[in-house]
Amino acid sequence: MERSLEEMIEVLKLTADKTRLTILLLLQEKELCVCDLVEMIGISQPGISQHLRKMKQAGLVQERKQGTWMYYRLDESAHPVVQAILQHAPSLKEKLEVYEKQRNSMMCERENNG
Repeated sequence: MERSLEEMIEVLKLTADKTRLTILLLLQEKELCVCDLVEMIGISQPGISQHLRKMKQAGLVQERKQGTWMYYRLDESAHPVVQAILQHAPSLKEKLEVYEKQRNSMMCERENNG
């Protein structure tokens, strides 16, 4: 019981941070690489990586390496408290869609100018 209570407190501390909650909300929508999170959230790569490391240690996110890129996704078996928080938090799906359109537009411009 004590360990479970401590786990819950740790999860609540992690999700009480605005940046970490934003990351979780974005990862709830889609697997993303660190560079995408840096662009969408507007903090440094080391800052994003530090938040992701803490959440990975707590079992909230999973990572996958593809080449030199590290991709993160929400751990489906994350603590039930996280699932409840995300269920009741505002969706960032629209923000993600806007970002992806801008990113795709920039890629097309590079290909056409390259």
